[in-house]
Order: sequence, then C-alpha cells, then structure tokens
Amino acid sequence: MRFKDGAYGRYRYSADMPEPTLYSSTYAAMTRSLYRDLDSLSKSQREEWIAYLQSHQDDDGLFRDPRIFGEGWYKDDPEWCGRRHLSCHVVTALTCLGAVAAKPMTHLEPFYDKAKLTAWLEARDWRKADFAGNEVLNIGTLLQYTRDFQKEPRAAEAMRVMLDWLTHHHLNEQSGLWGSYDVSKGDNLSRAVMGAYHFWLLYFYDRVPVPHTEAAIAHILRTQGGKDNGFGQGVHGPHSSACEDIDSIDPLARLSRASPQRAEIEKALARVEDHVWSHQNNDGGFTWIRGTKFQYGHPLLAAPVDGSAMFPTWFRTLALAYLGQALPTSRTGAFDWHFAQCPGIQFYYP
Repeated sequence: MRFKDGAYGRYRYSADMPEPTLYSSTYAAMTRSLYRDLDSLSKSQREEWIAYLQSHQDDDGLFRDPRIFGEGWYKDDPEWCGRRHLSCHVVTALTCLGAVAAKPMTHLEPFYDKAKLTAWLEARDWRKADFAGNEVLNIGTLLQYTRDFQKEPRAAEAMRVMLDWLTHHHLNEQSGLWGSYDVSKGDNLSRAVMGAYHFWLLYFYDRVPVPHTEAAIAHILRTQGGKDNGFGQGVHGPHSSACEDIDSIDPLARLSRASPQRAEIEKALARVEDHVWSHQNNDGGFTWIRGTKFQYGHPLLAAPVDGSAMFPTWFRTLALAYLGQALPTSRTGAFDWHFAQCPGIQFYYP
C-alpha cells in the first residue's frame, strides 16, 4: 500500500485508492510496529515518515488530513471521529517511530479547568454510549499523551478528574457499563460494551481499577455468539466487525488473569481466535467483515467486498496481539508481539 515515489511513509488505504491519506500512514506504522517490522527502516526512511506525519499538525496541536476533512463523516470535524480521533492515531504512530508530536496540544486548554471539563463530560449524549466512548477516549488519550510525552503538568489533574467523574456518573453498577442502553437486547448490549471499551482504555493506561469489573466481564462474554464465534450482536448485521471483536477481546484479555471468570474468558477467547484469522486475505491484509465492503467515512478510505484495507488490517492484527497475551500457548500467542507504550489503543502492561 506504500507509494514508492516521494517521501517515505505515504500509504493508500486499499489497492484501488489513488492517493495517500494520513490515517493510512498511521495504520501502516502501528501495524508494522506490532509485527516488529519498523526495525528494518533506514535512518532516512524513519525521518521522512516522521516528517510526513508531523507536517499535518495544526497550530492547536491537532492533526488534519486536508484530503479527507470536509467530506463524509469528517465534514464538520465531529468529536467522535474528527481531528481529535485522527490525532490519537498520529501520536501512537509517532511513538512507534520514536518521535513526539512537535507542537503542544493547546486545544486542550479548556479541559484543564475542572468546571469546563465536567460540563463537557455531562454534555455527551449518554443515550449513545458508543459515540460518547469515542469522544471521551479522544480527549482522555490526548490528555494522557500531553501529560506523559509533552510534560504538561495540568493534564495529570484533568485525568484524575475525568476518571473520577466517569466512575460516579452514568455507570450502571449491575452491568459495569455506561449509558442507558437496554443491555438485555443484543445490539444494545454490543453498543454498550463498545462504549465501555473506550472508557476502560483510560483506566487501563493509568492503572486505575476498572469499576464493577466482574459484572462488566459477564456482560462482555454475552456479546459472543453466532456461528462464527465473533463478538458482534447485530450492530453490523449477522456477523461481527473488526470493531466489535476487538472491543470485547481487549478488555477480556487485560482482565482475565485477575478474574475468577478466567477459565470462561480463556474459552471465549480461544473460540474467537480462528474467527479473527479468517478475515486475513492472501496478500496478508485483513477485511472489516468477510463478505462485505466497507467505507471508513470517506471515499479515499474504502475497500471492495473482501478487499484488504488498512484500518481492519491494523485493528484485527491488534486484536490478535491481545489474544496472544491471554492465550500464550496458542499459535497467536507464539508470536512476539510488540506494543507501543503510549496512551490510546496499542499499549499493554504485562
């Protein structure tokens, strides 16, 4: 998927795409890092790739790809999938390449004020916890990043406030999940778990205990079903997508060792392993859902039916990496996966 002409690090989303995109470049860096392939880069290749990523940073610290913003999902820079979402990907890719975002995250200034931060949290649409999860993860990840990598001291208190607020608001003690979805129903259960997955990542990274852990695990396990053993419950039809799968695999893998439900968790993860691998094509890439086509919100982020694409290749590879931690004796666990120890989605603490 890499364009051979011009600066190193420019990637297309799928084989049919005519132009490089910043998202695709981040997926390439994160995927190659998982496979420990970035060590093969020359010094000049690494520097060119870093410079390409850095060139997309605005003065407020957020990253922007002019090729995709202004159209599709990205038309109005929404909080759940706009520049904040893209920026979380870029800072992880930079970490994989051994660099730090060049400009400070000044767009975070309002969130250092406790009253403004809590008002913003309350203003999320908690009827749609899956969307709220993306929005909160984006801000939380960037707060953690600017705290740990850009040494902004105010971000530490902001994260403490955010996690404390999440623990005491819109969280159902019986389910361990956030929002108002009726989790007795399949697709609503999946959406609630998908939302909670994003919140849990903030807890995991800061090593803060997940509230109501065992109740949450019980509900995550309920998302597995169907003949393919995926974790989807109807959000994308009868089969589970790369999103639904990793949103259950990740927390189960992280929580399994300390849980009294460990044996049940390991059985569920063992059942899903072949399902994840079944989405890999002969070119090594992965599909979003076998038998379907998927466009990631913009025409330059599209792939045909069963075609490999950069987002699902990264996301399904990452799901395998987490499966490998929970199932060390499996074929997936036999590989020495590499994680980027920075905020976001691609970190793991043994």
